[in-house]
Amino acid sequence: MKTLEQHLVNYALYHRDKRNIATHFVGVPLIVFAVVWMTFWPLGSVLQTQLSLSGGLILLTSMYYLYLSPTLGSWMIAFLLICQGAVTLAFDAVAHAGLDVVWFYVMGLGLFVIGWVIQFVGHYFEGKKPAFADDLMGLLIGPLFVMMELLNKVGCFKTLEQSVNNQAGPYRP
Repeated sequence: MKTLEQHLVNYALYHRDKRNIATHFVGVPLIVFAVVWMTFWPLGSVLQTQLSLSGGLILLTSMYYLYLSPTLGSWMIAFLLICQGAVTLAFDAVAHAGLDVVWFYVMGLGLFVIGWVIQFVGHYFEGKKPAFADDLMGLLIGPLFVMMELLNKVGCFKTLEQSVNNQAGPYRP
């Protein structure tokens, strides 16, 4: 199994244009949020906690992220839990407004499409296809890459960033 660094280097090879990375700061979180939204299928509750398909997917994804990096994985879990909380509130708002639940999922699909449009604009700038086209793991690693890039902006994971950039090559303006 690949290490975190190996996954990030592979992903970084498809993301050297700064404009592409900038679009990923919007597109990737929007897609992750939309996936949580579209998989929010309430399955019941246990101890006043609502169980959903999205919650199960978050649990599985979180275990993988923690395996790759406890610290970066913890940041991702925090983001995923914020997404889950926001989606739960949105679902409850739709229900309380008396709207058909289908509109909840249509809104999620709309966010998903917008996120991907933003991604493909970025890859137009990059001149390369998205990483997941060659390796489906890119769908899981993309959010980690964006989280690492965000945390790099505030001075975290500098050694990892330097190692990834040394192997993937310099950014293009």
